[in-house]
Amino acid sequence: MPTKGQSGLQDVIAASTRLSRVDGEAGRLILAGYAVEEIAPRAEFEQIAHLLWYGRLPDSRELTELTADLSSRRRLPPPTLALLREAARNSVPAMDALRMAAATLSMGRPESPDEDARTLVALFPTIVGAFWRLRNGQEPLEPRTDLSHAEYCLHQMFGGPIGKEQARGLETYLNTVCDHGLNASTFVARVIVSTRSDLISAVTGAVGALKGPLHGGAPGPALDMVFEIGRPERAGEVILSKLARGERLMGFGHRVYRVRDPRADVLAAAAERFYATGGDRELYTLARAVEKVAVRVLAERKPERRLDTNVEFYTALLLHGLGIPKELFSPTFSIARVLGWTAHCLEQLRDGRLIRPKSDYIGPLGLRFESSTANPN
Repeated sequence: MPTKGQSGLQDVIAASTRLSRVDGEAGRLILAGYAVEEIAPRAEFEQIAHLLWYGRLPDSRELTELTADLSSRRRLPPPTLALLREAARNSVPAMDALRMAAATLSMGRPESPDEDARTLVALFPTIVGAFWRLRNGQEPLEPRTDLSHAEYCLHQMFGGPIGKEQARGLETYLNTVCDHGLNASTFVARVIVSTRSDLISAVTGAVGALKGPLHGGAPGPALDMVFEIGRPERAGEVILSKLARGERLMGFGHRVYRVRDPRADVLAAAAERFYATGGDRELYTLARAVEKVAVRVLAERKPERRLDTNVEFYTALLLHGLGIPKELFSPTFSIARVLGWTAHCLEQLRDGRLIRPKSDYIGPLGLRFESSTANPN
């Protein structure tokens, strides 16, 4: 039970789920029974989708059918594309464009939770890629059905051939961050669908929650610090200066994890693999040097807290290496997390009830209303 005056619902259990378990004390993340480090680097995104939606990994036939079904849903409805054109003309931020476009996806489609889930997951890469190309004076690319989900994400943004390591790097990222307990955006989605509203509405609300900088906006600044440092020998000087000014080191520490974020380890390995064959190797070497110094300095200056590397640090490094601009870091995160949002919505519709917490009123009591102006009539 929440204690009186408790804010933010911290540590309050608001739902039961089979989708993911976040153990902040031990630094473990379980995705539907599998440790994230076990499944994220090895599975196909479509396998993870089947696991979260249906509770188990697919057999070969089921995987083929799901992959084909998702790829068949990649064409944007005309009103959605028209909206994205207008958003691009007005230089709307990418997350706002994604939120507005998501809300249009129910147009002309029969409402069905399972159908909506598949449509949302299939179309988020098309939305993000189409908007980005329009913002840069290019036409959106035709949908392709011969690419995996990760390959399709990159193709819609950039076109051209997609390298094997490039696709594997993004797929590992999508798998790693697709779900993470009852975070703010996931809670929003579950609250909305608990009213028996539809998944399109729930996911639109979730995108709005993710847009907030306290939830989804930190990977870019983590990379900015690496660029600011510039050379490994400057890491200690810059980091100490930041701490002296009371600044937070982005990419280190986590509200839930009291030890190293397990997702950071998965993405660190993915980044090492990618940068071994492509990308700016000097940047990778610099980032590893900055991480080493930051963890050491934070341990010395703040020994009462564990401020280890979190998922944001290696998200920034990996996505940058893949060629994804900072403006698309949060939309790319949404491409992954929409799977978790839809899975939680389906679970809430199946097992849950209306989410209706209480609030603790702390305002005045006993006030009396007196009219200050007599009615002359």
